[in-house]
Amino acid sequence: MSTEKQCPIEGIKIKSDGLRGTLKESIELDNHTGNVRADDEALVKFHGMYVQDDRDRREECAEKKLDKLYSFMIRLRIPGGIIDADKWLAIHETSEQYGTGVLKITTRQTIQLHRILKHQLRPTLQSFDQATLDSIVACGDVNRNVIASSHPLLSPIHAYADKLSKHLLPKTRAYYEIFVDNKKIYERETEKDNLYEDRYLPLKFKIAIAIPPTNDIDVFANDLGLIAIIENNELKGFNIAVGVGLSTTHGNPNTYSRLPTEIGFVDSEEKVLKVAYEVLTIQCDFRNRGDRKLARLKYTVDKLTVDGFKSELEKRVSFKLEPSQPYQFTERSDIYDWRQVNNRTWYYTLFVENGVIQPNQKAFLHELALLNINNFIFTANQNLLLGEISTENKAKVEQLLEKYSIHKDISELRKNSMACVALPTCPLVLAEAQRYLPELVTKIEPLLEKHQLQNDDISIRMTGCPNGCGRSYVSEIGFVGTSAGHYNLMLGGERYGVCLNKIYKEKVNETEILNELDQVFESYTKEKIDNETFGDFTYRKYFSFN
Repeated sequence: MSTEKQCPIEGIKIKSDGLRGTLKESIELDNHTGNVRADDEALVKFHGMYVQDDRDRREECAEKKLDKLYSFMIRLRIPGGIIDADKWLAIHETSEQYGTGVLKITTRQTIQLHRILKHQLRPTLQSFDQATLDSIVACGDVNRNVIASSHPLLSPIHAYADKLSKHLLPKTRAYYEIFVDNKKIYERETEKDNLYEDRYLPLKFKIAIAIPPTNDIDVFANDLGLIAIIENNELKGFNIAVGVGLSTTHGNPNTYSRLPTEIGFVDSEEKVLKVAYEVLTIQCDFRNRGDRKLARLKYTVDKLTVDGFKSELEKRVSFKLEPSQPYQFTERSDIYDWRQVNNRTWYYTLFVENGVIQPNQKAFLHELALLNINNFIFTANQNLLLGEISTENKAKVEQLLEKYSIHKDISELRKNSMACVALPTCPLVLAEAQRYLPELVTKIEPLLEKHQLQNDDISIRMTGCPNGCGRSYVSEIGFVGTSAGHYNLMLGGERYGVCLNKIYKEKVNETEILNELDQVFESYTKEKIDNETFGDFTYRKYFSFN
């Protein structure tokens, strides 16, 4: 028997009876609190939700000796981010009935609802189930929502996202038993899970599919990256990249960000599915289950060494990986405004700042969905792409855009901004992000105009803590929260997301941020070389000491 020290959550998973725990009892019997039982807080994540409370009102509740204002965030599983009009209507109607009514597009091409009360969990998930939507493994120590490039010309690759998602789902039917059917109707012997067994993964796992020349999904911000190799409009296969991890922990030198290593190429769907499956089995077997801060795949790869990891993978899949194929990324931003694909259907990208769908946008999307003339594709940049619109229906969409005053005059910096949810709901954050970045962008925009950089395609991202949910570590200007109103200012990231940025200034406030960026922008305009991007310039000037 292994003597390895394990985190308490490992024991919770093993004894959970297929992720059931006492969730039914927590929901049905514990009416004295809006929370679930302690062990169930860990298990509920596997069913696509987090327990949260209103941090803005914690102090008020404590003074009144009241329980925290608990609620749940529910995140859907939507591989590749594509849904049809009927599913959008179901999401809209469910959000109107439960939670705050606000829909949030995540950085992983899906939707989440906040402030769902405990007694609303079943009816909310039952409503989604009726529309063939679910939140299975959208959170938890499993493979999360598989994302894929949302570029209109590349949508056929989305099929791989769905296949991978289904291939790597846990076998347990606990989600349906607890939240949908509310009774035991499944034979437990059918739940034998050769992939996850009763341990599941030591931490979350993320897969992304990129299609060069676009890196709109930040493939190098995922544990397993699949880079499509296309020649003459034909998919040849995928390069395999492993070992990424952006999150760190302030003050813990054993944690670090790491970009993935490309270890080879596979040329068939069967091999892609097999590689993904066995990468997870290696993570299950060689992982760190004693310290969750050191449990991501990047630490497993470094523990085994890249050559050792590749050798173990090839042994498990029973074939050799071919050499990686050449490719190049030349864009990462979403494609805005109208675009036509192959002189046929049209696409329109709706800018959704930090993924928070505003009331006029929600009304617009509801009326549009009622027409049933397009599909909806969530982008990894937190926007919404309206696709498959015929030339005849394009005018109808334009009329609705005008009717609901959908704003089109948006700066390049704002288009390339991204922030995590942060306060008031996330329990981990140290500083604001989603609520603050729009305000900060407004103050940075005049600096760009001052230095005639307003048309530069600079990426800017903010996370309220070092976990990196807003992918700030692969932006040209990044902010990582350290305490209320203070951030590490990160510079030197590559424009297309293939290099990490570095800390330029630590624990700076807004005044210091604006002063520093003013000086950096001035240096960029005066000292950049031909065709040098902002990220490349700041790396060369401030971090290249050769």
